[in-house]
Amino acid sequence: MGANTADDAAVYKLNAELAVISTLDFFTPMLDDPYSFGQVAAANALSDIYAMGGVPFLALNIVVYPRKLPLEVLESILRGGADKVMEAGARLAGGHSIAEDSPMYGLAVNGLVHPDKIWTNAGAKPGDALVLTKPLGSGILCTAIKGGIATEEEISAVTEAMTTLNAAAAKAAADLEVHSCTDITGFGLLGHLSEMMLASNVRAELEYASIPLITGVVEKASMGMVPGGAYRNKKHQSCMVHFAKPVSDAEADVLFDPQTSGGLLFSLPEEDARVLTRQNVGWRIGRVLPPGEDGKLLHIV
Repeated sequence: MGANTADDAAVYKLNAELAVISTLDFFTPMLDDPYSFGQVAAANALSDIYAMGGVPFLALNIVVYPRKLPLEVLESILRGGADKVMEAGARLAGGHSIAEDSPMYGLAVNGLVHPDKIWTNAGAKPGDALVLTKPLGSGILCTAIKGGIATEEEISAVTEAMTTLNAAAAKAAADLEVHSCTDITGFGLLGHLSEMMLASNVRAELEYASIPLITGVVEKASMGMVPGGAYRNKKHQSCMVHFAKPVSDAEADVLFDPQTSGGLLFSLPEEDARVLTRQNVGWRIGRVLPPGEDGKLLHIV
C-alpha cells in the first residue's frame, strides 16, 4: 500500500501473517511547554499507525534544534516524546539531529499489522455511520496560544486532546467491522473526510450539532485566531462542500481547521458505531451516502 489514495502510511507485506506500517511526521512547536510539545509530536506521528489498524513497535527521533537555545529545553522535548512512545508500548531507538534556526521535532515510526486487517481510507459504504474520536479545534486554539489570548482552561483542554494517543480508540474498534479509517490532521475534518469519500466513491452527510469541539474554539475563531492552513484548506475544499444548514464563518472555519494529533475517523456499520459510542469512544457525527450527481462530496446539515 502506497500513496494511491493519500492514505496515512505505507504498508509493506512481509508474509501471509505480517505487514510493516511505516510513517513519519515532524513540525515546529505549537505549545509553550517543551515537554508537552514532545508528547504531542510523538502522539501525532504514532497516530498514523493506529489509523491503519496497526500497533507501533519502533520509533526514531527527528530533531532540528538551534544552537542558541539551551539544551535543557531539548531534553524536555525528547523526554516528552520518549514517554509517549513508551506509553504506546513501542521502543525508541535513537534518531538523527541537525542544527538550524527553528526547532522541529517528530518521529519516524514503524508498526505491525496482519495483512488481512489493514484499515485504509477507502472502503466506506453507503449506510455506514461516521465516528470521530477526538474534538476539533487544535489549530485555532494553538493560534490563540501564540497570540497570548487563550485561557488556562483552553490551553489545558487542547493539550489534553493533542497528547492523548489514539491507541484506546483503535483497540476498541479492532474487533469491529471497520470499512474505512483515517486520522484527522493537517487537512482538517473536511479535507480528510473528502479523501475518504473520494477513495470510496461515496458521499458523506455530517450533522454539525453532533461534531465535538474543544472548549472555546468557536469564540477564538470569531476573534480571528484562525491559522493560515485553515484558509488554504477552505480554498481547496469548499467546492466539494454543501452547507444545508446556515453556519457562521467561525463555525465553518472549525471544520477546515488543520488539526495536530487529531482523532480517528471511522466509517463502519451503525451497530458497530453504537458499540463505540456506548464505550465513550468517539461521537457519531454523520453517515455515508451513495454517490450523487450534484458534485458535492460533503453535505453539512
